This record gives sequence, C-alpha cells and structure tokens, in this order.
Amino acid sequence: MGSGPRIAIDAMGGDSGPAVTVAGAARAWRRRKDLSFLLFGDQALIEAELKREGSDFASACRIIHSDDQISGEERPSQALRRSKTTSMGQAIAAVKAKEADAVVSAGNTGALMAMAKLALRTLPGIDRPALAAMMPTLGDNDVVMLDLGANTECDANNLVQFAVMGAAYSRVVLDLPEPRVRLLNIGTEAVKGTDELKEAAAILSAADSLRMRFDGFTEGDKMSRGDIDVVVTDGFSGNIALKTMEGTARFVGDLIRRAFANSIRSKVGFLISRPATRLLRSTLDPNNHNGGVFLGLNGVVVKSHGSANDVGMANAIRVAARMVRQEILERIEEDLGHVPSRQTKRAAAAQ
Repeated sequence: MGSGPRIAIDAMGGDSGPAVTVAGAARAWRRRKDLSFLLFGDQALIEAELKREGSDFASACRIIHSDDQISGEERPSQALRRSKTTSMGQAIAAVKAKEADAVVSAGNTGALMAMAKLALRTLPGIDRPALAAMMPTLGDNDVVMLDLGANTECDANNLVQFAVMGAAYSRVVLDLPEPRVRLLNIGTEAVKGTDELKEAAAILSAADSLRMRFDGFTEGDKMSRGDIDVVVTDGFSGNIALKTMEGTARFVGDLIRRAFANSIRSKVGFLISRPATRLLRSTLDPNNHNGGVFLGLNGVVVKSHGSANDVGMANAIRVAARMVRQEILERIEEDLGHVPSRQTKRAAAAQ
C-alpha cells in the first residue's frame, strides 16, 4: 500500500459501478503512485475490474466486501438505517475509524450527506456542512461555488462559515493565497438582497484578518467571467444556479452541433474550427471539473457525478487526495478563529 493518502471508494456508486470507479482509481494512481485505496462493494465485480487494470495497481488496493448498496432513488432516511451494511456507509465508516483519510462516492448525494454528517459530525464552529464544487470560467482559474444544495435555507452565520470554508478550499485546490470572495445576490448594490445577505456582507467586510478578499455581491451572469474565486450562496439558489449553468452548457453544445450539420458549408466550417470546438467541449465537460466536496465535516468527503467516466472519477479522487495532503480541515478550523466575535458581528450589521 502507498505511503500517501488512503482513499475509501464506494465502488458500487454511480451509473456504472465498479467499471468506472475502479478504472478511475487506477487512472489517479498512475499519476500519483503513493495513493492507496479501500474498495467497498461486491468483491467479485471489483476483482474482475482490478484484473483489467493489472497487478501493480491491484497491490495498492484492498477490497472490503459488501452485499448491499444505496440506490439513486433511495431517501436519506432509508439509507441511514442501512449505513452499516452498504458500500457507501462502510466507506464513510472507514474515515471515521481513521482507516482511510478520505471517502469518494458517485452515489446518492442525499444519502452520502446524511450518512457522512451522522458519522463524522461537523468541525467545531461549523453549524452546517456545505456542498462545494468548481465551475469553469473565462479566467485562469475555475470558480468555487457553495452551497449547491445541502442547505436550502441559510442565515448570515451559515453564509459567513461557507465563505470561510470556500476560501480555504480555494487556497488548497487552486493555490490562491487570497481568494476573491463574493455573495450571490440579485444586484451588486449594498442595499439589495435579503437581510441575511446584508448581515453576512457586513460581517465579512469587518473580518479583515481572514485570508480572503471579500468583494461584496455578484449577480448570476457574472460568475463565469474569471474575476471571482469563490461564490457563496444558500443551497436553494446555488442548486438552481448550478443546474441552469449545466443546462446552458448542454444547450450551447447542442446548438453548435445543429448549426454545423445544416449544410455542406457548415460542415466545412466545422473542420476549420475543430480546434476551437474541441477546446469548448473540454471546457464544458463536467468530467474535467468533477469532485464536489462536503465542506465543514470532520473528515474529507468528495461526491463524484453519478454519470462521470473514469477521467471524472480520477479527478474526484485527486481532489480528495489534495485536500488530505494540504490538511484542509486544519485550515478551516484555523480560519474560523479569525471570524469576528458576536459583539463585532452585531456592531458590523448595525452599520
């Protein structure tokens, strides 16, 4: 087994199960061979996939058999009752028991969140965990956005905690010493938005010792310009924004394909512009940005797209490994110590 991060994999998660999860783990391992894996799921299916990847990779893996798995349609409350017998629940338990440093699953998002929160609890100073992910921009870096659906209603304290966690995550994954952070709002003016947004903005503006640059509010159409590193919002708005962006990406791709298929001239134009369309396809491919993270838990939990291929799974694993190497949990705890006290918060909100 490798000397680097130990990653617990819910091998049965996702649309394709072990065929993708094992291949993705192998791809990540070939890039960083200090990784090692605990593979939870059907032993016979996992072993068959390991044979395809070769004995060198298999030596970096240990299989923990599980007959049970969580379906995509299962309610979190139902999944919780079977956490001890399912591949997902056992993979999370390995992190709790310190047998693994992180867990990666492409399975049911609600079940993963519920199980992880119950087993691992939240970090001191964090009220609620948030789901964060990276989205492409026109700039040099992706933008980190949270929350993407874990919390439909949030108060000002939740939003401030999300900002702290998102900034720490951005520093780790994007190597940004002082991420530019903004709150998603219906306008950029200070007078716009809910009371919760205004209070959160006042608190963050007063927290000048945090390792971030709080730049106020942003609107939805400006998130992908490349001048923001972290976008903070509640899970209701964040999930709508995420699905809208994903739908727009598919719409643009389909529109381009239809335009190029209209005539002989269009097809010739496609051949000429193939490098540009290839770049567009790569930028919009969710596999290249795969790996949502449940920030705020007392353990590293990464959610892969259920439809991700082996490239996407490998990216999710690399995100998890980097969070472990860069000690993301310790960074978040340290940064929370720089959030203003309650008295400072009230004074800032009253200004």
